Amino acid sequence: MSNLSNFVNKVLGINQAFEQLLDAGDIDGVKSRMDTHESEVIAAIEEYDFEQHAVNKRSDKIIYDKKGNVKRTVEMNKIPITYERYANEMALVFLFGRPLKWSQISEGTDDAFKAFTDLIESTHFHARVRDFKRCAGSETESAMLFRLYRDDDGTAKCQIRVLAKSKGDEIYTRFDQYHDLKAFAWGYHTKEADNSTKYHVDIHTPQTIYHCTHGTLGWDVEKETNPVGKILVIYARQNTEWYGAKAIRERIENQAATSADTNDYVADPIMIMNADIIKNMPEKGEPGKVIVANSQTGVDGVAKYLTWDNAPQAKKDEMEWLGSQFMQKKFTPNLTYDALKSISQMSAKAMQMFMLSGVIKSNNNKEIYDELMDRSASLMISIIGNVLDVSLMRRCKELKVGHEWQNPFGEDVMDAIKNIVGSVDGGIMSRETAIALNPLVKDPVGELERLNEEREQAIQQQMDIFRGEQGDNREDDERDEE
Repeated sequence: MSNLSNFVNKVLGINQAFEQLLDAGDIDGVKSRMDTHESEVIAAIEEYDFEQHAVNKRSDKIIYDKKGNVKRTVEMNKIPITYERYANEMALVFLFGRPLKWSQISEGTDDAFKAFTDLIESTHFHARVRDFKRCAGSETESAMLFRLYRDDDGTAKCQIRVLAKSKGDEIYTRFDQYHDLKAFAWGYHTKEADNSTKYHVDIHTPQTIYHCTHGTLGWDVEKETNPVGKILVIYARQNTEWYGAKAIRERIENQAATSADTNDYVADPIMIMNADIIKNMPEKGEPGKVIVANSQTGVDGVAKYLTWDNAPQAKKDEMEWLGSQFMQKKFTPNLTYDALKSISQMSAKAMQMFMLSGVIKSNNNKEIYDELMDRSASLMISIIGNVLDVSLMRRCKELKVGHEWQNPFGEDVMDAIKNIVGSVDGGIMSRETAIALNPLVKDPVGELERLNEEREQAIQQQMDIFRGEQGDNREDDERDEE
């Protein structure tokens, strides 16, 4: 028990020391006690930027004459390949290609859920999530910052900004031993009216937001109470979407560049001619290469073309194998033109099997982003109840929402409807559930109300017809009696 007490006291002491540095305005000390992955992020950005690939640093070839003087310089081919961007975009499509489908799990919280979906729309949440995932997949980390502010008429508003190194942001985090985020810092620069720049660091904790500006005499710190009680940041960290395949890509680039150099030299036919017929040699400005042969070469009085008969099949095979290996290592479908032609008539299920590698990778990413989407929903609900509409505070505490990942290629609608109809006819599914599961229905609640109204109208019409027929029969009977 004493060991447990010592451990708890140590943890509390570390946290207290961190908070004391914040209260004292020692921002440099605070940053030194937070984690940063800047070196890893910069390395990932260099790999993602094809202009920074090593193949672009190939030196030009210098041609010397017989006396050793520089005759000319031949530029070597530089062919960077954007595999990293392809892998990242494919991973993004498989995960967030279609927006998340949000659902209300709790009962009696319709007004709070309506406010939640309105906030999703007003903050362009789904677009921000795509940017958030794209940056994390290419840089290893990114964050979504929820900014609370008031507009000109004093109405509380919420805005989402994606933070990433490529956008000029610095990210610092502080997690506890249970990997719960305890503090988040965002470093950035602003341009002042006199064209000078100032460095800022905003430090977010559940209780306080510290706005820190680096001045000539140190740090100026302004404190702002966090009205939500939660850190207003969603932070993601992952491996790059091409992690482990850099060497394959560099080999492909080098092979492509050297093959291009070889093609420049020997791909076009080369004319061999004897000095006796050199009179017809092309002018300098005309295209073509010439080899002048004399009698010592054993080629007398001839003019013929030297062609490259042996294609480098081994190099071609290696290039194709390396390309397939890159896609396999990164669980990325290789959507070539020939492959796309073959899937034009596939069903959604068959297409999903064709894209199995992408589905596997998407499921792996869900291990990270499934939790982050739950956190995002919880944070937005707290923002609504504590800031945007305090009248919904109690309802927001009761509100429970869930999310569902959607198939990026869409569902096989006909099969889905057929299964739903069969379940209803078989008595194993209610009409209300069938409407909710129907992929063609966008508003299940409204659709159920409309169907009930139509059903009541049809019943009423049948009753009116029945009463009319009964009335006609009575009139006929009365005439017969007379």
